[in-house]
Amino acid sequence: MSNRSNMALKSLRKNRAFRLSPAAPRSARERILDTASELFYQEGSRAVGIDTVIAESGVAKMSLYRSFRSKDELIGAWLEARNQRYWEWFDGIVRQHPGRPREQLRALILAMAKRTTKPSYRGCPFLNTALDYAASQHPGHQLAIRHKQTLASRLLRICRQLGARDPAALSRQLVLLINGAQATAGMLGKRTQLELIAAAELLIDWQCPGRPWKLDSRQRVLPGTPG
Repeated sequence: MSNRSNMALKSLRKNRAFRLSPAAPRSARERILDTASELFYQEGSRAVGIDTVIAESGVAKMSLYRSFRSKDELIGAWLEARNQRYWEWFDGIVRQHPGRPREQLRALILAMAKRTTKPSYRGCPFLNTALDYAASQHPGHQLAIRHKQTLASRLLRICRQLGARDPAALSRQLVLLINGAQATAGMLGKRTQLELIAAAELLIDWQCPGRPWKLDSRQRVLPGTPG
């Protein structure tokens, strides 16, 4: 078993007492989904077998198949839960800057860049799943596409409010930048990951009048920039 696998299993076991305590009772379905969520994200949904999920969740095999008819269905439920949490996070950032689309984009890009620098970050689960399951009919692949389409749509709405010359093009370009930062997380170092901020600023600045962020001569965000 890999070091990452051992770390994921240790984390699961450490948190299990809290999740299953009398103060926080968990149904079999919730325990299965909690376990699968951590293992799938840390190891990849293709690499984690159903037997591992069963063993680590502490439920019977029959209980798992009563809740999820197949591993594919479990993957779909995991991504649906991740999708819901992601948009709650996204909307929470946008709400902090009501009526200020430029600040909304700034805050989103800064937050996304910072997410990719965390040691626990294992990339975007939607991108990872789309690569693991390339068949277009797979529920995980379909959910991944839907998630990225929604990201493009929500960024487009903000870009229109911003008054960009070509809001559709800008939203697509931002999605490509975000996907790139997510894909290279853990590979090229924190400094490279944070270049997402300056790259997004340059795109926005080209599309819109004014400069939202101050940059130095090397096109990097100066120390003290909000976010």
